Amino acid sequence: MIGAIMLSTKHFLSIADLSTHELQELIDFSLLVKRKPQRYNRALAGKQLLMLFAKPSLRTRLSFEVGMRQLGGDAIFYPLKDSPLGIKESIEDTAKTSSRFVDAIMARLYAHADLLTLAKNSRVPVINGLTDFSHPCQALADLVTIFERKKRFAGLKLAYFGDGKNNTCHSLLEACAKLGVNMIVAAPKQQEFQPDSGVLDAAKVEAYKNHCLIDVTTDAHFAAANADVLYTDAWMSYHVSTKEHARRRKVLKPYQVNEELLSLARKDATFMHCLPAKRGEEVTSEVIDGPSSLVFDQAENRLYAQKALLIRLLKGR
Repeated sequence: MIGAIMLSTKHFLSIADLSTHELQELIDFSLLVKRKPQRYNRALAGKQLLMLFAKPSLRTRLSFEVGMRQLGGDAIFYPLKDSPLGIKESIEDTAKTSSRFVDAIMARLYAHADLLTLAKNSRVPVINGLTDFSHPCQALADLVTIFERKKRFAGLKLAYFGDGKNNTCHSLLEACAKLGVNMIVAAPKQQEFQPDSGVLDAAKVEAYKNHCLIDVTTDAHFAAANADVLYTDAWMSYHVSTKEHARRRKVLKPYQVNEELLSLARKDATFMHCLPAKRGEEVTSEVIDGPSSLVFDQAENRLYAQKALLIRLLKGR
């Protein structure tokens, strides 16, 4: 019965940690939680989620905090600017201490290595709320949104445009490969914009098993042709120095998602962006505010995907 299956992994650090069956089931469960929220309003009664934030947040904080409260539990917001983490106290000790007080930890950090250290030393589940390497919660909500709209994964084509060395792009590569979605990344040839080679190679191996293709190109028009989903992310991540902005805008300009690019996709193609977005840079206002845009559906589905994830990780623990 949906709602009774546990994930085989203790933590949620990467989409790659899930099997294809677990990922699809989690997507199905997310949509059930969305359709019948009252069924789960006491699912996590008495449970406490610690939320560690090293980076600014709107959607991540709201979706986890509201989600825990709607499930009957509670969430503690803890900004790391107020913490001795990494200065007076090690990550290991922080994990060992915190996990004696709470039932789960969600961490939105810079370094992925710090997340892995946190998880290794925690006695409770740790959820990757975002690192510089991956963003599995976003990818999960994205796939929920696609399945909700398209009713299938097999045979779809997702085209990602812009900076391919991007946490969301990495998690989408892992997810699409598991679910049979063809994914092509259109990015500048410079290595700084290319997806991580380890993620890309692993995704290609997984895609072969699931009868789909993973590819990278420098040609945005080629990528957009017959795509079912056009996806992009901000060109200026938190770690990018303001001194680099002008150069990056020039290099990434050919990968802007605009009406011309959208016209090359399928007639029922949708546009997606994990937000926040900079209109006039990675996407034009006409596209993100147009009828093909699903960006606010994506944002809303963070809530349901994360409620489903929390139930899976915590129920019965």
